[in-house]
Parts: sequence; C-alpha cells; structure tokens
Amino acid sequence: MPTARSRIVGALAAVLVAAGLATGPAAQAVPTAPAAPAQAGQPTLADLAERHGRYFGSATDNPELTDTAYTKILGSEFDMITPGNGMKWYATEPQQGVFDWTSGDEIVNLARKNHQKVRAHTLVWHSQLPDWLTSRQWTASELRAVLKKHITAEVRHYRGKVYSWDVVNEAFEEDGSYRETIWYKTLGPGYIADALRWAHQADPHAKLYLNDYNIEATGPKSDAYYRLAKELKAQGVPLDGIGFQAHLALQYGYPTTVEDNLRRFSRLGLDTALTEVDVRMQLPATEEKLAEQATWYRDLTAACLAVRRCVGVTIWDYTDKYSWIPAVFPGEGAALPWDEDLRPKPAYQALREALR
Repeated sequence: MPTARSRIVGALAAVLVAAGLATGPAAQAVPTAPAAPAQAGQPTLADLAERHGRYFGSATDNPELTDTAYTKILGSEFDMITPGNGMKWYATEPQQGVFDWTSGDEIVNLARKNHQKVRAHTLVWHSQLPDWLTSRQWTASELRAVLKKHITAEVRHYRGKVYSWDVVNEAFEEDGSYRETIWYKTLGPGYIADALRWAHQADPHAKLYLNDYNIEATGPKSDAYYRLAKELKAQGVPLDGIGFQAHLALQYGYPTTVEDNLRRFSRLGLDTALTEVDVRMQLPATEEKLAEQATWYRDLTAACLAVRRCVGVTIWDYTDKYSWIPAVFPGEGAALPWDEDLRPKPAYQALREALR
C-alpha cells in the first residue's frame, strides 16, 4: 500500500541491502518478560538525560499518532521528536512548487503540546523524492534552482519551530566515495555546502547536520565525513553537527570505536548526536539476545555521555510495534526498547542505568 511507511521501507531496503546489511531467515519473535517501567513520579529517560545536559528522543510517524497508548508514552518519556517521513521531499513538495506542510505540522504541533523539541528530517536525500523530480533530466542551473527553492521554503516554514535540520542525508558510499545521487551527478559535491548555506539563510538559529548510517565506527565512510567536515569548517560553511544514525545489528558486532569517533568530530568544533538508533537481531528473540541488545543500548548511551559535544540520543521510534526493520530485513526485528505491546524490554532499563 502506498503509505509513508511503505515508501520508507522500500527506500531504506534499497539503501541498506545494497550496503550488504540484510541477512537472516524469516522467523517469529517470542514473548519475553518485560523490564520494569519507570514508576509514577520517577524520572523519565528525558529527565535523566537532562541531568547530563543531553536530550533523549524518539522518531515518530503520522499514521501512529492515532494510537493513544503509543502517544501517551511518546509524549512523556522523550523531550525530542523526529518526524520519520512527514518532512521529506515527497511529502512536502509533491508537485513542483506546490508545498504541503500537513504531516510535518502535525508532528511539530504535537511536540509543542508536549513541550518537546523537534529534530527536523530531512532536506536533501536521494530517496523518497517525488516523481516530478526524478522522472526528467535537469541541467545544473535548473536543479540548483529547484533545490534552493525547496530548502528555502521548508526551512522558512519551520523557522523558529525546530531545534535542528538533517540538511543532507546519506551522501557517501561505504568506501567513502560520494553517493551517485541526482544531486551529486548533476551538481557535483558542492551541493552539500550550498544546501547548508541556504538552510542557514532561511533559519540562522537552527542547528544544521549531516546525517548517515554506518559511520558510528572509524572507517572509510566516517573518514569521508571527517574530511568533508574539516573542509566545510575551513570554508566557513555553516555546519553545526554530524548525525550518527546507529542502525545496528547484533550479528555484525558492536562498533567499539564509536566513542573515539564521536570525540574526533567534537574536536572539529562540531556537535554530534546518535540520531536513528535501533539494535536489530535475527529472530526469534531470546533472553540472551535481549540482554546483549540491552548492553549495546547502554554502551551507545554511555559513549554519548562521555563526549561533551554529543548532545543527545534519538531512537528510531521507541516500540517494535512501529519499527521499519521487519519489512526491510525479513527474519529480523525486536530492535527497540519497547516491544509490540508497548512493554519495556531489558534495553529500556539499560538506558535508564546508563543515564543515571
């Protein structure tokens, strides 16, 4: 069905399967005993993070906002919200020059009601683009004008309403080369600096990020971002931070260099953040796997707390009920700190322990 969720599933499947990340046979998760939730009057994850000068956030998406049990937890445990799909290009400019802010506004208004901030996501990506943009050939001058107009219109619309923007998303391949996107092929690598400049002009107070997956550990891809960030800073381009998506999988091992990696970007004068965290596993889930997953959530959070300019953690939705993982990676799932019945898992308690 042509929903926002199915579109992101298809797009991310192409990206992540191409990266060689999808494996595992189909299977069903087994129920496990939930960890104890925060008791009434006890601090939330956001409360605990705030004591360290950090935020703790969750992604969300418009279809699930009708689930009142879900929105109750979303509105209480977190102080930062990321719209999973509602601010992407296909949703915000479905026809050229015709803008639709409905989905993004719904999430911004919900966040405001709950006294939460918003990490806005995302202005420039190669995926989830409208047909009018991808179905024709553009000259460099034409596409540059289209890109500038889109960024300017969207950032101005949300000016003063969002904490930050993921300005450019997933610009590099695994080997550190530029991804061959419509933007790179038509405009060259300078589109990244241009996008940052245009976003800053439209809202000088929003924090501006580059965001990607598989850059948690040091390696060719994160090295490429490090080189680019140094170049952009040297040129005076308005770049405030790097987002480490941290879509992890137990079968591939924990990125043990994540703290060192966060620290080297901080030394460039940049904020860092863990922006789309989930830790999937090959199903069925077992107590052993859930315990290992909990350790990973604890260690990721501790790594952020250990680096002064790591400003916060966002999980990519908080419950397995609305996770994108099972549809993209058949036979994998159970990736989030709450299960499909909105019961906290061992990972939830591990996050609390890390934040204490």
